[in-house]
Amino acid sequence: MKSIHSTLILVVGVSSAVFALAGAPKIHLNSDAELALYDDETQAQYRAEAAFLTALSYQDGLIQLPGGIAQLQIPEDYYYLSPEDAQKVLVEAWGNPPGDELPLGMIFPARFTPLADEAWGVTVDYEADGHVSDEDANQTDYNALFDQMQADMQQSNEWRLSEGYGSIELVGWAARPYYDEVGKKLHWAKELRFDNSADTTLNYNIRVLGREGVLVLNFIADMEQLAQVENALPTVLNMPGFSPGNTYGDFDSSLDTLAAYGIGGLVAGKVLAKTGFFVVALIFLKKFGIVLVLGLVAVARKFFAGRDEKEK
Repeated sequence: MKSIHSTLILVVGVSSAVFALAGAPKIHLNSDAELALYDDETQAQYRAEAAFLTALSYQDGLIQLPGGIAQLQIPEDYYYLSPEDAQKVLVEAWGNPPGDELPLGMIFPARFTPLADEAWGVTVDYEADGHVSDEDANQTDYNALFDQMQADMQQSNEWRLSEGYGSIELVGWAARPYYDEVGKKLHWAKELRFDNSADTTLNYNIRVLGREGVLVLNFIADMEQLAQVENALPTVLNMPGFSPGNTYGDFDSSLDTLAAYGIGGLVAGKVLAKTGFFVVALIFLKKFGIVLVLGLVAVARKFFAGRDEKEK
């Protein structure tokens, strides 16, 4: 496959335009002659998706995250989307409810566009809830914790259903929690079922502990992509890092605040709300529900697989 720094050829109407998009995945866009084989609705959907993809800003290299506390080192076979673009993908393309705040961005493998059926992505956030002690890392009963997480999920479904969104079932561990004490990085995976679907969704979670908070990276993928995610895990784990003065070792007990939870709380996905109560964190899913203009058409999605057929 070619470098993600590729030239995008866009053919729309009777004229063609060439755009050099730094960091763009390989996108094949169809000519009017090819589009003429499909009905008007599919053509309209195709053009809406083309406009969506070409409006995104694809980046790689050293990315300074908003706030200056941390950064990402994105290799050439991945790309990063800004907070605004990430929100568009999550809400407009993947049909998730909007969060209270924008994510810090998203990471994708360069061989897929965000609209490809095969695509998976990694959301990036930061939780400034204080310094998370890792003293409970080897003491947490993850079986008991899983049971509690299932109960919490059922409670959160009441809100989701009242807001018009589907329910989420926590099916099981796709990967049991693992904590790297040296690197201060925690990761685990959950298997989820959305709205009683026959298919399940993968949420693979990474937490990087810092001085006064935690970097939150979540893979959003389908269960059949678990092997791909596990293969990508070492690379993604190497991407995030805290800036000097914000690392875990920079913690100063005389100045900094301890978080109200430890490693077990991170796995449970709970954050301390302003009211003082623990609430279940929002879970994003890869589900083509509320999408652009007309809703995805299978043949239109195939147009944007993100790979040049000649390069397969």
